[in-house]
Amino acid sequence: MNVAQPPAPAPANDSAQAPPAAPANTRGRVITASMVGTTIEFFDFYAYATAASLVFPALFFPTQTPANQLLSSFAVFGVAFVARPLGSLIFGHYGDRVGRKTTLVASLLVMGIATFLIGVLPTASTPGFSLLAPAILVLLRFCQGIGLGGEWSGAALLATENAPPGKRALYGTFPQLGAPIGFILSNLLFVLLSVQMTDEQFMSWGWRLPFLLSAALVVVGLWVRLKLMESPAFQKVIDEERVAAVPIARVFRTAWRPLVLATIAMVATYVLFYLMTAFLMVVGTTAADEETARAAAEAAGKAFDAKGFAPGLGYDRTDFLTMLIIGVVFFGGFTVVSGPLADRLGRRRLLLAVTAGIGVFGLLLEPLMRGGTVGVMTALIVGFTLMGLTFGPMAAFLPEMFRADVRYTGSAVSYNMASVIGAAPAPYAMIALWQWLDGPLWLVGGYLTLAAVITTAALLIGTETREVDYLA
Repeated sequence: MNVAQPPAPAPANDSAQAPPAAPANTRGRVITASMVGTTIEFFDFYAYATAASLVFPALFFPTQTPANQLLSSFAVFGVAFVARPLGSLIFGHYGDRVGRKTTLVASLLVMGIATFLIGVLPTASTPGFSLLAPAILVLLRFCQGIGLGGEWSGAALLATENAPPGKRALYGTFPQLGAPIGFILSNLLFVLLSVQMTDEQFMSWGWRLPFLLSAALVVVGLWVRLKLMESPAFQKVIDEERVAAVPIARVFRTAWRPLVLATIAMVATYVLFYLMTAFLMVVGTTAADEETARAAAEAAGKAFDAKGFAPGLGYDRTDFLTMLIIGVVFFGGFTVVSGPLADRLGRRRLLLAVTAGIGVFGLLLEPLMRGGTVGVMTALIVGFTLMGLTFGPMAAFLPEMFRADVRYTGSAVSYNMASVIGAAPAPYAMIALWQWLDGPLWLVGGYLTLAAVITTAALLIGTETREVDYLA
């Protein structure tokens, strides 16, 4: 992909660049701060995603049919993705003007406070909150999106702008590891609560604990990030007096093409991500037939409406969460593997191969998910393996498309605009397609394959970024 920088007499090779004489941050501090921060952010985000699948439909939309409860819950889930581009503009502006450190601290605070408040929010059954509770939930979800909109890019820059020569993609995998680690921590907590509590206790107050516990994680993240020093690349921008007055204006003026291509290049990653985490959780734990679903509703003292009911796989909630956690271990492992591969093969070549695999996986989704426990576990392992291989290189690939003076804004806007296109509609659209076919997942798999085709087109149009001068 084209990098927004003027032609140089001789392109600088990353592997040939001399490291800064006095690194601003030690390797351990960079790894810890980038990984811990995104782990906290994704823990908070997954806590909401899991609750959106398991408890929010009934707690905040009790008067709707089961199908519409799910759709409403995931519509609110998508609000954060609409907010993320706004967060990228706000935090990108300050990240390219004030610096990476201050902006990272602020984004973490916004996300953490919003998540904690979800944990104390009254539900729709509370007198006087039948309409107010869903409205406040939407607002807090919006604030979560604002915080996450500024978090990822800052963490990616923290890692890659402090990376040794030739190891940007490897260092870029450290903030990416926050996604699988946050997922595992969040869902392990939900599994523990499900085992230790009755369904009534969990629905009454147990679901609140992951949101409330996030406050402790935020304190840890703030302590680590406040010890950071500014990155060498941004310090050079300050020293050379290249700080943009309005970074987003400079991005659109000098780097609009990389902005568009970077956005499209992330679409398949997002669609796969929320298929594997949010959507399959719903399908996996939904009753396999109407009779079982009706009996479960009656046992819980709820009315059952067969209209719009689509049969799922019928797994116990705890069992399927455990299967997801096993799959996410592969996500984390192959995120780490992807870094050295991208440094050796190049970002574009690796991503083209993995995106082709994502397209094939979409075509095989239905037979795998209907293949019993072995088939489901195979689908989870393959899907999460592809997720690690496509997600890992993005922390180096996207920022490399932009000069240091607009890198925070450019990478943040492209990453979060991709969330609007790829992530925001994905869970809602997948549930609607699943309901429409009354159980089969062919169209859901086709949705993923289409996303892979779109991303492949962007990668083919673009060029390799591995050897750009990252201090420029």
